[in-house]
Amino acid sequence: MRRVAITGIGLLSPLGNSCAEALANAAAGRSAIRRMETSWSDRLATPLAACVRFQGEEHFPPPRLRMLDRVSQLALVAARQATGEARLNLAAADRHRVGVFIGTGMGGALTTDEGYLSLYRGGSERLKPFSILMGMTNAPAAWIGIEHDLSGPNLTYSTACSSSAVSIGEAWLRLRRGEIDVALAGGSEAPLSYGAMKAWEALHTLAREDPSDPSASCKPFSANRTGLVLGEGAAILVLEDWSQAVARRAPIRGELLGYGLATDASHITRPTVAGQATAMRAALRSGDIATDAVESINAHGTGTQANDSVETAAIKDVFGERAYRIPISATKSVHGHLLGASGALELALALLALREDVLLPTMHLLVPARDCDLDYVANRARRGTGARTVMSSSFAFGGTNAVLVASAGAA
Repeated sequence: MRRVAITGIGLLSPLGNSCAEALANAAAGRSAIRRMETSWSDRLATPLAACVRFQGEEHFPPPRLRMLDRVSQLALVAARQATGEARLNLAAADRHRVGVFIGTGMGGALTTDEGYLSLYRGGSERLKPFSILMGMTNAPAAWIGIEHDLSGPNLTYSTACSSSAVSIGEAWLRLRRGEIDVALAGGSEAPLSYGAMKAWEALHTLAREDPSDPSASCKPFSANRTGLVLGEGAAILVLEDWSQAVARRAPIRGELLGYGLATDASHITRPTVAGQATAMRAALRSGDIATDAVESINAHGTGTQANDSVETAAIKDVFGERAYRIPISATKSVHGHLLGASGALELALALLALREDVLLPTMHLLVPARDCDLDYVANRARRGTGARTVMSSSFAFGGTNAVLVASAGAA
């Protein structure tokens, strides 16, 4: 089995559109959650979201832009960033051995919503010619492959909130086995349409607005947590055969060490301790990683009543008494829940932070819930701990639990 290096990271996130900006805001605990200002936001019960400052017109010519939903625009720009940072010379690569692995939960949600609006409210008999191509779930991965002329495996994973963690893990498996040499892996999500927001509202999982500070409305592991806040964005990692990366003197940002999957086969929305704990153990087992080697945890940490209590119990189940000594970060408190892109963004942030010897804070955690009694790095980043290894968890409606283990690499 080959080692797998992370040689490039590209991201467009509510916290910023570069690694440096996003990390600085996450470490400072600056929340990107805001009240939405749209023509329809006053029709939402709680018009909160975490948006990306991004205009497609700045990155694509008009003919191309007409074929791209926002989810694909974000993915393409993040992939450009990642390949640029990795200093990949794709012109000299065997393009049959370069793969694209992208996760998304809702695909081209804005295009779908616009089409329904035109048909059912506007009474139109026609839709945009490219509606199918813009809305299909595999569009982001397909466009990345086309832009970079990559003819290796091109796969899309849609497992709700664990989609991008699955995409990274599945790419890792193929790299380890020697099936490919390079992968662009991660996720993209642009779900902030009226229809999607109302659908999530109907599930009663969205947070209520904090009366004193809307940006503090997502409160993972808190006694007064009320739910999640939706966000948008993309994060793409370049994964590469370690020996190839070393040979070409690539900037190694980290190493992917393990990946585990397990399914809650009991209820489509209720997480289980057994399912989450099994995924964590599978990730450790896949890389022959001892529990003592895990020095920090990126929690799924949605801020919902069900997840945070179950996740805390699962961590205790896996790590025993040592669970109380492992620092745990839940960054959705500041960037919101990017659904299918969350796992990739959070892994990227965790690795970037470890390279700076920083543990990211879980913000807005003033009074922990009684059954959430671990070390959640509350409200302030922690520096100088020397931690180098992180377990990053992503759990999902539908029950697909995905866990990644990675270490911060040498510069």
